[in-house]
Amino acid sequence: MKTELILVGKTTDKHIIACINDYVERILHYMPFEMIVLPEIKNTRGLSEEQQKGREGEMILQRVQPGDLLILLDEHGSEYRSIEFADWLRRKQNTVRRLVFAIGGPYGFSKAVYARADEQISLSRMTFSHQLIRLIFTEQLYRACTINKGEPYHHE
Repeated sequence: MKTELILVGKTTDKHIIACINDYVERILHYMPFEMIVLPEIKNTRGLSEEQQKGREGEMILQRVQPGDLLILLDEHGSEYRSIEFADWLRRKQNTVRRLVFAIGGPYGFSKAVYARADEQISLSRMTFSHQLIRLIFTEQLYRACTINKGEPYHHE
């Protein structure tokens, strides 16, 4: 199963980039994984939040293929403990060809993206910057991979 993470906008903090890249390299030992960075919308002053989300949503939906399982990382999504997320991932790996996660822009997702999404997952009830949530997600994906392989990275 191929897994993708779609992001709106580049990660700019060099320390966070280094950590994300480390986890991406680790994930690649377990599954095909790719991060797709979509460009930020330029000249947003004249755009409403809905218009900005709409443009970002169009870019996200262009990357999603029929048959993909689209999972939004969203504050209103289901919450999992790491062990539960690993089990969720294992079940998806056995049933889908491509698993696509998405992190929206600063205002979240458009209605069209929510309508296309198959599920939503929340990584915390707390709010994190878009830069940091990328690191948290890649670490949790790596953790899930190690849990599913029975490796000692995760401790109960």
